[in-house]
Amino acid sequence: MDLSTTDPINYLVIGHITQDLLDDGTYSPGGTVSYSGLTAAALGQRVGILTSCSPDLELSAYSGLQVRALPASQSTVFRNIRTDSGRLQYMYHSARRLDAASVPEAWKNCPLVHLGPVAAEIDPDIFSVFPNSMLCLTPQGWLRAFAPDGRVLPVDWTYSPTLLQAAHAVVLSIEDLNNDESKIEQWANLCALLVVTQSDQGARVYWNGDVRRFPAPKVALVEDTGAGDIFAACFFQRLFATQDPWEAARFAVKLAAYSVTRRHFQSIPTQSEISDALTQVI
Repeated sequence: MDLSTTDPINYLVIGHITQDLLDDGTYSPGGTVSYSGLTAAALGQRVGILTSCSPDLELSAYSGLQVRALPASQSTVFRNIRTDSGRLQYMYHSARRLDAASVPEAWKNCPLVHLGPVAAEIDPDIFSVFPNSMLCLTPQGWLRAFAPDGRVLPVDWTYSPTLLQAAHAVVLSIEDLNNDESKIEQWANLCALLVVTQSDQGARVYWNGDVRRFPAPKVALVEDTGAGDIFAACFFQRLFATQDPWEAARFAVKLAAYSVTRRHFQSIPTQSEISDALTQVI
């Protein structure tokens, strides 16, 4: 499946487009590549998505983005269940693994590369094919294991630290590290630039031996699915443009807060919201 053109891209996001099983039995597209890719496009980037999914997956929502999808017998399927004690998450199917051989030659020099696994579907060694890119990670999918019934379970980082050390920026949520402050410190020591998001509390940024906190504005929560991925794309793009992580964090926190006031892909930042966030940052 190939919805790409020969036009160059400047923001490449890699990972599975998912099918999220809803309570009514229908499916909705999702995954980091969806929310981050659409957000990067809203920010004016020429976006490429490298993914794997079933050939019959509906991709009309990605009009204007270049999508290269390795065909799989089934797309990656998740189900999220809200409970009083938090979210239960299940993965029922997974599409094909993405590795260095999956990357089109024309995309190996993309200026900004965002690795966004949701189900450990990316070979961590893929970073080696992007020596000239700003490499950005949202490693959530590498911090997950799966029980026999598909339930998603948290695990520690099991790969070499080389990928974390090679990355220009890493964004993850405090939940990805089980709210463990000692783990956060370990990651901060490994990563050149680490951002830890904290839902409605905003984010903290670890850089050059310093840590700064960026509180989120108070908004009426409607749906927070994809908010972390929207934050990441805003942060990475603004970091690339300004080389200033503090400014990038302020910008991303603002737009991520807007996003939770709407559902699904309606949460992607609007042009007026982007203009407002840019003005406030400046």
